[in-house]
Amino acid sequence: MHKRLENGLVFIFTTSLIATLGSLYFSTVRGFEPCTLCWYQRIFMYPIVLMSGVALFQKNAKIALTAAVFSIVGGSISIYHYGLQKLRFLQDSAPACGDVSCTGQYVNYLGFITIPFMALTAFVLILITSLFLLKWQKESN
Repeated sequence: MHKRLENGLVFIFTTSLIATLGSLYFSTVRGFEPCTLCWYQRIFMYPIVLMSGVALFQKNAKIALTAAVFSIVGGSISIYHYGLQKLRFLQDSAPACGDVSCTGQYVNYLGFITIPFMALTAFVLILITSLFLLKWQKESN
């Protein structure tokens, strides 16, 4: 395996692990109860940790397409969730989101960094790296 493929897997694993640990920190340590959309984002982030960890151990970068698909779906949910938090016209028509409102903002660093924004950042980084892995695999064949 080329070093850049391995580095890409390390980056995907590290990014998804930090995002997963961050979400667990916010819910278990800080006591922030996740809303429904937060759960959906977790559903797409947590498996990336497992997939990329196994792929790294096996030195197999073929998970790039799967990681990209998970990132696109999870990132799309993050964009919608962030829009619900920040765009008034979406807030006014926001669907009921369970016990916790999806428009609520537990954190709002620098006036724009919320939990869905952090998740979106991780999904975008994973997607970009996955696309590079796909390109590099094609070049090495």
